[in-house]
Amino acid sequence: MADNTKLTATKRTEFGKGAARRTRRAGLIPAVLYGHGTEPQHLALPSHDTFLALKDHANALLTLDIEGKDQLALARDVQRDPVRRTIEHIDFVVVRRGEKVTVEVPLHVEGESAPGTIHQLELQHLTVTVPATRIPDQVVVTIDGLEDGHIVRVGDIPTPEGASIDADPEAAVVIISIPRATAEDLEADEAAAEAGAEAGAEGGSAPTEESEESEEA
Repeated sequence: MADNTKLTATKRTEFGKGAARRTRRAGLIPAVLYGHGTEPQHLALPSHDTFLALKDHANALLTLDIEGKDQLALARDVQRDPVRRTIEHIDFVVVRRGEKVTVEVPLHVEGESAPGTIHQLELQHLTVTVPATRIPDQVVVTIDGLEDGHIVRVGDIPTPEGASIDADPEAAVVIISIPRATAEDLEADEAAAEAGAEAGAEGGSAPTEESEESEEA
């Protein structure tokens, strides 16, 4: 992960839904900072800068400048408007340099498996414990040239530096296979073929009126 972004935060003295709406109307995002035994701090953050800081990172580590005092913080819960996707509220946890945190990191598949095969991603995220200042943006799984039947398991994935993966090493992550028609498709094809054969046989054996007249003549 790149160096963390610094955001200027101001303390909020009003709470509740009405106060949160007024904060958002002022172009700010309401947030709460807690953890390490500290009293929760109610904050307001600049909307645009905060949106950009959280746009591409599932686990954003930020430096919050709270009235002149810097504090490392990890975005734990980001609530967004379901339609506009604007940020409605953020829960931050206090982070100390050198400590480890447990977070969910998205999986990303790179490369192409063998010709004629497809891959199926069994897990979307992995839970990892990692130094707070080195949270990876994603865990990469490479499938270049893998053949039909190959299974990439958790234990096959290179562990990010300084991290441990909190999952069963035998759990399947990616499965490589050749696309196969379903049983229903095969049955439908067979039924259609049989119906076509029967129609063709009936059509060839039934004499026409014209042919019967020709025989009588």
